[in-house]
Amino acid sequence: MNLHLLPTRTGGAAENMATDFLLLQRYPAEAHARFRHYGWHRPAFTFGYSQKIAWVRSQLPPGETFDLCRRPTGGGVVDHREDWTYTLVIPRGHPLEEARATASYRAVHAALVEALIAQGVPAELKKAAEPTDENSPAGPGVCFQRPELYDVVQAITGEKIAGAAQKRNKHGLLMQGSIWRPATGTGVDWERFADDFAARLAAALALAAEPTPWPDFNEDEVSGLTEQYASPEWLEHR
Repeated sequence: MNLHLLPTRTGGAAENMATDFLLLQRYPAEAHARFRHYGWHRPAFTFGYSQKIAWVRSQLPPGETFDLCRRPTGGGVVDHREDWTYTLVIPRGHPLEEARATASYRAVHAALVEALIAQGVPAELKKAAEPTDENSPAGPGVCFQRPELYDVVQAITGEKIAGAAQKRNKHGLLMQGSIWRPATGTGVDWERFADDFAARLAAALALAAEPTPWPDFNEDEVSGLTEQYASPEWLEHR
């Protein structure tokens, strides 16, 4: 088993979410882990699978145009307008896929902290959950407003830098992560960071990193799933 490092791509919100799901469900080399960083064609927000659309819409900036899509993973509302987005898939059989969600979350974010520190960012893991706000919604809220256990935070100010959401099924673990770039300062070389993060992820997974061409997915399946993620039925599922 290796860690496949896939080429960077840019897409709309529905396309990005569909692609991430296909990397879990239909990856040809299913025995290997896979990692990708991707961008966004337009300003975008995504939100967790279980969140209620009415509450989500109440949290979005009024009078602005952006893509909105429900993710296949959990978690809260994520603003992608200034983030650095990545996806990691760990297949069945890897020890970290079989571990508790908190263990996989901590391991990936520990690798992320190391890569940020190498860039001079004073980052650390959030070691304790914040007290529950009685006025907050039940379940996940807005991602970068409040750090949770093992999120990545700024060591000096406590500001949240990075969070992630997970989905597990018979194919393995899908982890969708977001780094809020404004919280890291202005000195990050994001190309070097991408290489550092991938190398540290490979070490955390005890796998060899292997640059890999984009998988040959069935185009009809890609377009069909993208349409599903863009549909009102999916968006307003809850």
